[in-house]
Amino acid sequence: MYVKIPVSNPRGESSVELIHDLANAGVKLNVTAILTERQTAEVISVLHCEVPAVVSIFAGRIADTGCNPIPLMKSARRMMDHLPHAELLWASVREVFNIFQSNEAGCHIVTVPHDILRKAIEMCGTDLAALSLDTVRMFDRDAKAAGFRLEAPQTRFPLSVARERTAEAA
Repeated sequence: MYVKIPVSNPRGESSVELIHDLANAGVKLNVTAILTERQTAEVISVLHCEVPAVVSIFAGRIADTGCNPIPLMKSARRMMDHLPHAELLWASVREVFNIFQSNEAGCHIVTVPHDILRKAIEMCGTDLAALSLDTVRMFDRDAKAAGFRLEAPQTRFPLSVARERTAEAA
C-alpha cells in the first residue's frame, strides 16, 4: 500500500518535511501534483533510498501551459538514479503520443485514460497513407451530408491547351 500525498497543501505550503518524515519511517509514498523542477528536486532529495516511492509529475498539465514536459521528466529520471525503489510516473496523458514520450523520458509508469488507451489500440501502427485517404473520404462524406457539391469548372479548351494559353498570357 502506498500513501498518496500532494507536493503541497491547499494553502501552498510544501509537504516536503512530511514526505521526508514518512519516507524515513518506511512509508511507501506516491507524491503527486508535481509540476516544477524545484518541486521535483525537493521531493526526490527527501525520499529514502530503501523505501519504494512514486514521483508523479503531471506532464500533461505542464504541456497544457505550452511548456515541453520532456526536459523535466528526463531530469527527474536522472535525479532518481540513486533511488532504486523509486518510480517516475507520467500523469495527465492528453494524447496517444504522450505514451511514447513517457517511454522516451524513461518513465516507469504512465497513467492513461480509457479514451486515450482505446485510441492507442485502434491507431498505433496505422499506415499514414491509408489514414490520409480515409481522412479525405471523411471530408467528402461530410461535405455531401451537408449538401455541398463540387463541380469541375467548364472550359472551352482541353486542359493542356488552357495551360498553354495561360503560359502565353503570362
